[in-house]
Parts: sequence; C-alpha cells; structure tokens
Amino acid sequence: MKRTANAHWNGDLKEGKGTISTQSTVLSETQYSYNTRFGDGIGTNPEELLGASHSGCFTMAVSAVLTQNGITANDLDTKAIVELDPVAQKIVGISLELTAGVIDGVSEEKFTELAEIAKANCPISKALSATPITLQVTYK
Repeated sequence: MKRTANAHWNGDLKEGKGTISTQSTVLSETQYSYNTRFGDGIGTNPEELLGASHSGCFTMAVSAVLTQNGITANDLDTKAIVELDPVAQKIVGISLELTAGVIDGVSEEKFTELAEIAKANCPISKALSATPITLQVTYK
C-alpha cells in the first residue's frame, strides 16, 4: 500500500509560498509558507501535518490494541504536540496527550499499559523512532 502527497514551492524561503496536496484530496493545494511555519500565518506547516498524522495513527493503534484484548474503546482523543527547534532545524520531541472515556472493567493502570504498547507499535511512532516521544494519559 502506498499513499502520496505533493508539495510545490515558489520563491525564496521567507517571501515564497507553497501548496501541499494529498492523494485523498483532503488537502488540495493547501497553502503553506515561512509565516505559517514560524509565525501565525494562515495555512499549514510540516510540523502540524506530522502531528495530525501521528495523533491519527496512534489513536487507531490504541483502538487496535484494545480490540486485541477484547476491549471496545469509548471516546479516544489524542493531541500531538510537535516541538521544533528552529535554530537547530530539528524536531526535538513529540508529546502525545491521550484522553479516554472510562471503559468498564479496565483499570487506568491497564489502559495506560495498553496505550504504551500502542505508542511503541504505531507505524508513525516507529518511523519517528529517532525522536523522543512521550505519552500522557487522562482516563476520565
């Protein structure tokens, strides 16, 4: 299975601009620029898209691990915070913040253990293995 995305850029780094499109057309010539990456401009940026990818993959991985253990997930919500060091031009960490509705018969400790397994086995986590990834679980 292969998925594709395309980026186009025109101009210099600070004044130029680009677009990003995906095979699914969820992103279709979506604008990005220096200001959307390092400022408050309207549009997207690679770090935001990486966070979206990671949060989606991880949340599905949690559901998969729960299913493998005979558990049906209630509400699962994940926020991924991608930290970029603009000087070093390096992603220095990703924090996953998972909030889950209480599942009958599953303790918070067991749920957190299963979420850690999902974090370790999520394909995006594996692809980002050189980056520190932390997990915070809120079980409500």
